[in-house]
Amino acid sequence: MSTQRTAVVTGAARGIGRAVAVRLAADGHQVAVVDLDESACAGTVEEITAAGGRAIAVGADVSDEAQVAAAVERIAAELGAPTVLVNNAGIIRDNLLFKMSLDDWDAVMGVHLRGAFLMTKACQAYMTQEKHGRVVNLSSTSALGNRGQANYAAAKAGMQGFTKTLAIELGKFGVTANAIAPGFIQTEMTAATAERVGVPFEDFIAYSAKEIPVQRVGQPEDIAATASFLCSDEAGFVSGQVIYVAGGPRD
Repeated sequence: MSTQRTAVVTGAARGIGRAVAVRLAADGHQVAVVDLDESACAGTVEEITAAGGRAIAVGADVSDEAQVAAAVERIAAELGAPTVLVNNAGIIRDNLLFKMSLDDWDAVMGVHLRGAFLMTKACQAYMTQEKHGRVVNLSSTSALGNRGQANYAAAKAGMQGFTKTLAIELGKFGVTANAIAPGFIQTEMTAATAERVGVPFEDFIAYSAKEIPVQRVGQPEDIAATASFLCSDEAGFVSGQVIYVAGGPRD
C-alpha cells in the first residue's frame, strides 16, 4: 500500500477519469475530482465517499491558466499538497483534415496539451518541494495515426514527448512521469465515435473486439489499474515510459 497522498485527476466526471479517481481513492489517496463542470463531478465524489474515501469536486477549464492556478491552490488548501497528477481531460473534434476547422484543432490542443502543461506546471511546484511526485498522462493508440483524428492524434503524440521530457527534468526531485496509451475503451467518448460513423455502438464494440488479440474491448477499469501501479511508491523506478493498454502489441 502506498502512503496516503493527494491525487488530482482531470476529466474525472465520467469514463476513464472517473475509474482512475475511484481506484486511486481505493488505494488510499485523497482525490481531487476535476472537470469542466464541478456539478458533473458529484457522482464520482459520491462513489468515493460511499466507499469510505475522501474526495472533493473541483470545477476548472484545464486550458485556462487562472482557473488551473485557483483549482490547484484550492486542492492544496483542502486536501494537502497534490503530489499525484493524472492528466486525463480530453475532448474529440473528429473530422478529415480537409473538413477540420481551426477551432476543431485549437480546442483539442487546448484541452490535451495546454491543459496537461498547465496542470503539471502547477502541481510540480508541490511535488518538487515534497521530493515525491507521480505524473500520469493519458495518450492513446491514436498517437500512431488514426483517420479523421489529425488533431487528436497529434495531441496524443505530443503527450508522449511531453511525458518523456518531464521524466528527464523532474527525476532528480523524486518525480516520475509516464503515459498510458489506451486502445479501444468502452466509454461515452467511443460511443460518440460510433455515432459519428453511423454504426450502432454494440456493433462497433463487436467489430473492434475481433481486431484485438485478447478478443475484447477495454474497460475504464483496465486503465485505472495501470494508473494505480504508475502512481504507487513501488513504481519509483519506472519513468518516461509509454504503456500501451490495448489488448495486444502496438508500435
